[in-house]
Amino acid sequence: MANAMNYATQFSQELAGKYARELFTAGLTTENVVFTNAKTVKLPFLTLKGFKDHSRNGGFNRQDVQSENETFTLMHDRDVEFFVDTLDVDETNQAASAANLTNTFETEFAIPETDAYRFSKLYQDFTVLGGEADETVITESNVLDIFDEYMQEMTEKEVPLDGRILYVTPGVCKLFRKAAGELQTSIQVDGATGKLDRNITMLDGVQIVEAAPGRMKTAYDFSDGFTPAAGAKQIDMLLVHPKSVLAVNKHSYIKLWPEGTHTQGDGWLYQNRQFGDLFLIASRSDGVMVHIS
Repeated sequence: MANAMNYATQFSQELAGKYARELFTAGLTTENVVFTNAKTVKLPFLTLKGFKDHSRNGGFNRQDVQSENETFTLMHDRDVEFFVDTLDVDETNQAASAANLTNTFETEFAIPETDAYRFSKLYQDFTVLGGEADETVITESNVLDIFDEYMQEMTEKEVPLDGRILYVTPGVCKLFRKAAGELQTSIQVDGATGKLDRNITMLDGVQIVEAAPGRMKTAYDFSDGFTPAAGAKQIDMLLVHPKSVLAVNKHSYIKLWPEGTHTQGDGWLYQNRQFGDLFLIASRSDGVMVHIS
């Protein structure tokens, strides 16, 4: 009987594609993160000073360079195990069985939980750092004004315009579509099929992501899967620049243990572990604006 394989490597491309398609917060994921140990990320920040008048008598004005590190320790470490009867696993193609379990679990549980954790963790960090969520009632007549105010405030605080993402619930996205109906718009019609596309995916250079409301709560209970915590509120709009956050997927472990390699019964053990976290970087917290109801 073959030993268990770590299918996380084998399925890496498939999982990456699945997360890119189905994970609403995929645009926040930080790439090429360097760890100082198994669960700690250290980001360097430089403090410089500006120009001074140049003297034509020679020489340059030397300024100080201060380097500081901000340390982040990952905490969201999750795992699950399933027992699968031996008759439900094709021993000649274990990968197919593992792939089916992985696809089902990732789609129905892992990906939604990752979004829920990231949205709620970002909100919690935002409030800890002194941010106050907007609770203005959003209507068709003011939704664009609220967006404009968020954009103006970020720009005044010198948050880069390029790369901003606006996460909205379907209800708020509907208000955007109605409000945009009063403006001059370009509607794409496929002449071959007659399909009309009214999706709003970009507004003033900002990517709009319509996310499931169930994943956009201010707090969750993660004791068994994830459920909205008592007193949790709905995040309706979240304007964020990805450079303001550190969103890391550190470790992925997926194994299917054949019968005979464990003592749990006549069957196979499927194990899945994921380790990662999200942090709002204190010095870049101006890159987040939140609306809740």
